[in-house]
Amino acid sequence: MSTVVPKVTAKPDHTSDIVGSRRDPVLIILWVALIILAAIWLTPFAFIVLTSLKTQADITGFGPFSLPTEIAVDNFSGAWSRGNFASSFLNSVIISVIKVPLGLLLSAMAAYALAKMKLRFGKLLLLVVVFGTMIPFQVMLAPIFTMVNSFGLIDTYPGVILPYIAFGVPYQVFILHGFFKAIPKELSEAALIDGASHFTVFRRIFLPVCLPVLAALFILDFVSTWNEFAMALVLLQDQTMWTLPLGLMSFQGQFSSDYGQLNAAIVMTVMPATLVYLIFQRYFVSGLTSGAVKG
Repeated sequence: MSTVVPKVTAKPDHTSDIVGSRRDPVLIILWVALIILAAIWLTPFAFIVLTSLKTQADITGFGPFSLPTEIAVDNFSGAWSRGNFASSFLNSVIISVIKVPLGLLLSAMAAYALAKMKLRFGKLLLLVVVFGTMIPFQVMLAPIFTMVNSFGLIDTYPGVILPYIAFGVPYQVFILHGFFKAIPKELSEAALIDGASHFTVFRRIFLPVCLPVLAALFILDFVSTWNEFAMALVLLQDQTMWTLPLGLMSFQGQFSSDYGQLNAAIVMTVMPATLVYLIFQRYFVSGLTSGAVKG
């Protein structure tokens, strides 16, 4: 005789639905604040892009906030040729491509030496390096010009790249030093006991581990180098050696009344740095958050 087991139907648990349906007021306030801040930051850039796509008749006839009646793509080609941005773009690319990786490599090597090598005056050297982050380079423009001019490097790539590296290394060393200090010393000590040199330990162990931080510093350094204006204005007096910010300044002085091409020139100037940030955004976020949680 078979026994019939009554089927028990479990009651649906609506607890998770109730919890999920509740809205944290603090979270809502944060989201609203973030949306407002994003709108504040994006509105000027959206206005510049919109103006760069308008004809001069649309700008003067319908106002700055109106939509374009026709897309004036020729503003970009006209600004590119009239402002001679091909030369300025090439100069910015050469300076950024050489300066940023070279500065990061020197900073990483210096940070490793200060963090993992037994130096007699290691703490004093670190203090001197950190002190370099507290000096604004604007107050050093006159001495920098005198020094660069004494070496005959005015209007040359090394004359700009070397000061850029000198003022970029202290901040990068400060960031990387703290990251290297957080790496367990057993990793490097085991490799050194096995006969590896410090350079091998740095190249095979520390560089792969700190790639997220290096990526974040790469983005920050690239954007600051690409947009740097004051030092380039002092050290680059020949127009053929100008970078994009200097070329944009010259274009604005000559064609300030042509709003469409002027805004197109602004878009072309800031677009490369924006693209680099968007491409490496996930590495940038991971680099900033690495080391924030220790497990």
